[in-house]
Amino acid sequence: MSILDLFKRKKPQRKRVYAGAQTGRLFNDFIASSQSADEEIRGALKTLRNRCRDLSRNNEYARRFINLSKANVVGDRGVTLQVKARNDNGSMDVIGNTVIENAWKKWGRIGVCTVDGRMSWVDAQRLFVETLIRDGEVLVRLVKYPNEFGFALEFIESDLLDEEYNMRLSNGNRIRMGVELDPFNRPVAYHLFTSHPGDNQSQWMGKTYNRVPADKMLHCFLPERAMQTRGAPWMAPAISSLKMLHGYREAELVAARVGASKMGVFTSPSGDGFQPDDMDNKMPIMEAEPGTFHQLPDGVNFTSFDPTHPTSAFADFEKAVLRGIASGLGVSYTSLANDLEGVSYSSIRQGALEDRDQWKVVQDFLIQHFVEPVFREFLMKIMENGAINIPASRFDKFADATVFRARGFQWVDPLKEMNAAVIGINNGILSLQDVANQYGRDIEETFDQIQAEKEMASMYGVKLAFEPFGQKLPTTAEVTDANAE
Repeated sequence: MSILDLFKRKKPQRKRVYAGAQTGRLFNDFIASSQSADEEIRGALKTLRNRCRDLSRNNEYARRFINLSKANVVGDRGVTLQVKARNDNGSMDVIGNTVIENAWKKWGRIGVCTVDGRMSWVDAQRLFVETLIRDGEVLVRLVKYPNEFGFALEFIESDLLDEEYNMRLSNGNRIRMGVELDPFNRPVAYHLFTSHPGDNQSQWMGKTYNRVPADKMLHCFLPERAMQTRGAPWMAPAISSLKMLHGYREAELVAARVGASKMGVFTSPSGDGFQPDDMDNKMPIMEAEPGTFHQLPDGVNFTSFDPTHPTSAFADFEKAVLRGIASGLGVSYTSLANDLEGVSYSSIRQGALEDRDQWKVVQDFLIQHFVEPVFREFLMKIMENGAINIPASRFDKFADATVFRARGFQWVDPLKEMNAAVIGINNGILSLQDVANQYGRDIEETFDQIQAEKEMASMYGVKLAFEPFGQKLPTTAEVTDANAE
């Protein structure tokens, strides 16, 4: 080194702008992946799907989450349909709308809407939600079926879509995890196993595929990254915590049973002098009953066995883990754990509102990706085969004038919320339809019910003591002359 080297300016080391990109011993276990979405899913999809199915069968909290999702997204009535097509003069086409609505309702009965004849339309919606959460994706085939409407649905398990089937085709398309894509990554067809790979080995004939065009198949999943071809189970972020918590609770339960069953052991320096009541696997034991005392022989000591299980921190630890699981699943802790201890009105209301926002997102997904495509296919089929007396040339008129309404939610505090709705209506902030939406209903349906009730009351000679949609005035009393004959 020359003396001039001492005066040279040292090159400053580059400092990382993002702290999360730092390296070192604290980040040695932070192993990230730069693989594509499909590559990450391909290697983990089958394991994730099988584990989520096992949790849905055997884990109480996983089952609770699936049941919550079906109850809050689908409910008891499912997504309802209302057709609001109008004539050329602007009047409502009541006859045409009623014909389509009645046909849709009739198609949704048990034994009609699915090829296996086991589900109603509401059952199909519940199966869609459960499969979407558990498997991460739903496959539904649109089948030309010999029923009254010429149309039915076939649910297909995602196992039949081989994630290991990847190749380039001579026409420029490529198959990625069983899905044939065009150069723009648009699905062209689905290559399905001809039989379920999990069936009995004697029935499994190897990898033979059946190509189904994309316009005859609904492949529904929630994409998390661009250029993603398959869906991952929604419970994936909570799998490890659900499994570990289940194992911990099982260990605590076993330890508590052991602690309740074992009382202690007898010891003596010489190893004898103890007179047992019975033998268990060649081990001498003494039976004890509540409220009894025993005198031990000379030289025999008693050592108690008293494990403290479950520990005092068990409840707090379980609650902390469940909070993380609930966050990963997108629901509140009180809903997932079914724990209302110590909650206030404001806290449970806030949690309920956040949960409902999440359910509404799933409801919107259900309508856009499943209900509406099925209805449009149904409407075209019944117009083409003459199941209804409306020609296919009027398809756009009715298909574009449909309203799908998911289930609504009851208010947490009905009196407060109803008063707030009345104030909103009176001040022009809310409409009657906005309030009806809270119940998952249409205001026309509400008007129709009120009118029917008035007509029924008049038919039976019953005088109603209220009049909606107007100023609330006291009812005028009717005086009957007792002397009149």
